[in-house]
Amino acid sequence: MRLEEALRRNGLAAIAEVKRRSPSAGDLRPDADPAALAAAYERSGAAAVSILVDERFGGSWDDLRAARSATRLPLLAKGFFSLDEHLREAREAGADAALLILRDLDDASARRLLGVASELGLDALVEVHDGEELARALALDAPVLGINARDLSTFEVDRKAQLELVARAAGSRVIVAESGIESRAQGAEAELARADAILVGSALMRASDPADKLAQLLSRPLVKVCGLTREEDVAVAAEAGADLAGFILVEASPRKAAAVLDVPETMLSVAVYVGERGEDGGDLVQLYGEQEGKVRGRDGVLLRGEQQVARVLDLPWQEDDPAHLERARAVEGRVVLAGGLDAQNVRAAIEAVRPWAVDASSRLEREPGIKDAERVRAFVEAAR
Repeated sequence: MRLEEALRRNGLAAIAEVKRRSPSAGDLRPDADPAALAAAYERSGAAAVSILVDERFGGSWDDLRAARSATRLPLLAKGFFSLDEHLREAREAGADAALLILRDLDDASARRLLGVASELGLDALVEVHDGEELARALALDAPVLGINARDLSTFEVDRKAQLELVARAAGSRVIVAESGIESRAQGAEAELARADAILVGSALMRASDPADKLAQLLSRPLVKVCGLTREEDVAVAAEAGADLAGFILVEASPRKAAAVLDVPETMLSVAVYVGERGEDGGDLVQLYGEQEGKVRGRDGVLLRGEQQVARVLDLPWQEDDPAHLERARAVEGRVVLAGGLDAQNVRAAIEAVRPWAVDASSRLEREPGIKDAERVRAFVEAAR
């Protein structure tokens, strides 16, 4: 299977990487076995495997050959390739695709190498890290773009700038968000910016079980703890492994928060509004319609900026609906399932609906706006 084809699938795909060391981080996994890792990544849901073949990363062409012997997944050869011969070596060693770093190539060289790759039957992952390089890649009509959050000159990571470029480039070709992804929430953030895939290396290599870490990054549903009003409750939700922290900014709500509180990098904040969104936005906004006599209407939408990225399927305010799960199951696209969820019923709800995220609030409380730590932990554990 070609790399481009493997990354064009429903949901977020992942290119899982094998690298023994990094110039910015030093040794990561010096004894890494490319064959064993490639096979394990395939079992854990990777769409493709990236192999560092450059000696500065502790890699070699033999690593690529070993991985080729162990997996049917597309293999991406990663190195600093600038010559036609580099691509021929990649193909001979078993690669299905090769990395072309636009920072190191002028347009004529990049165009030539794209042509050579095509002749060899290789896909090319054309990597950019700023707006100027993105414009060049688009002009080259590269079908697979990697947008790297790490500046290869300074090794600094800027995920905000990366996601802006991902959103700008998305839609016309396959987009891969590279570097700086260590949590499910960060992967989901790239997904919502319309990346087709993430490329993850260091986070996997540092993990005690790289394949299990990959499975965690890709697993769904995400878990949202909503109605947070206190920093200590945010900390409990984060420690439990929640991905999304919800802050209700509605005067009539018994769970009204004073503001969107700071959340750790492992989470995304969600500002919840009714009727109109306010200015105290989080990473995402959850917006409900209005309903006379009620704090909120029944359903809502999840927004990234002005873009709707999911639908929120909820129960009517302080009411039940026996057909709630059946109704949610019929909705196409990303679904955030809310309404009466807790540790006792969330697994059944997930099995019935297969949502993108689950959202709980009132059943995790001691009193409105004050979370019960044990209920939060139990809910997150059950949902994940």
